[in-house]
Amino acid sequence: MRPLVQPVEFGDLPGWSNDDPTEIVAAMARCADHVIHVKPYRAGQLGVTVQDLMPALNAARERAPADAGEARRFFEKYFRPYRISAEGEADGFVTGYYEPEISVSRKADSRFRYPIYRRPDDLVDLDEDNRPASIDPYFAFGRAQGADIVEYFDRHAIETGALAGRGLEIAYAESKVDLFFVHIQGAAKLVYPDGARARITYAAKTGHRFTPIGRILVEQGALARETVTMESIRRWLRLHPGEADELMWRNRSFIFFRELPVGDETLGPVAAAKVPLSAGRSLAVDRLIHTFGTPFFISSPTLLHLTGRRPFSRLMLAQDTGSAIVGPARGDIFTGSGQMAGDMAGSVRHRADFFVLIPVTASERYGR
Repeated sequence: MRPLVQPVEFGDLPGWSNDDPTEIVAAMARCADHVIHVKPYRAGQLGVTVQDLMPALNAARERAPADAGEARRFFEKYFRPYRISAEGEADGFVTGYYEPEISVSRKADSRFRYPIYRRPDDLVDLDEDNRPASIDPYFAFGRAQGADIVEYFDRHAIETGALAGRGLEIAYAESKVDLFFVHIQGAAKLVYPDGARARITYAAKTGHRFTPIGRILVEQGALARETVTMESIRRWLRLHPGEADELMWRNRSFIFFRELPVGDETLGPVAAAKVPLSAGRSLAVDRLIHTFGTPFFISSPTLLHLTGRRPFSRLMLAQDTGSAIVGPARGDIFTGSGQMAGDMAGSVRHRADFFVLIPVTASERYGR
């Protein structure tokens, strides 16, 4: 999808004068501490580079704004707003995601049976230089098989034993359904029987395309398109245990994790941009189009339950990505950690206007 950008003014952003983007400045300061990780901050197709963002990132690290007004003036100084859309589409679209909390054990037993795997040593990062012609260009990962590289095992193969006995288990989950949703979210808090806590976050994946099982249930007539949510999908899986495996296996994508300390409980997990997420302010975007550390203003008049029944209009920061997040005006809002955040995330499926903030030093490239 080709991104279309149209210059606007900050006064054109619905609710801009009432927003408090102080936390975005703090999040940019955290990004500034990690821009040495060049690959995660590579430029997307829109063309915003880390070098374009550096004046604002450095300024954010040097001084925190005293109040909301000063925070807004920070962005008005360093950025120019543009409405962004996909060619042929009038509106953007937002969904929500969160950090689940699940019960686990360090050892498998009759209660804790479902392994959480770390990245295998035969998983190979693919690019134009080493991807065999036989592997779909979509695949970012493959499997080393002798001197060859082949597709990695998919969800069905892994869950029926393809990785058993290799010592890759981080922990064992109590619920296969809960673990499936951890894979969809890409992170989780682990709670052990002795009270110990840890975090897992995305490390890699098999490379297969993500298949939303909610869409399959709608196509089969098991759920209504208008009312499908994360919770309704979860409920269906639990009520149909004999069919749940076959359905979940149709999503061939499988995620590998790495374990981290819990760290700051007020922040979310460390995500693709290598910094902790901020509830209600971090946005997952299409990584092929956008650059981590880029601010976005999102306006959705019908999205009310995240903001106390007020229309959702706030500045956010691109800090994550996901297989289902495709297009220039497509975003996934991080709602926080735990069940309440999950309830909020599961019912976010709303049309939205997307405004991308381009650094002043780069704005002339976009019609300023």
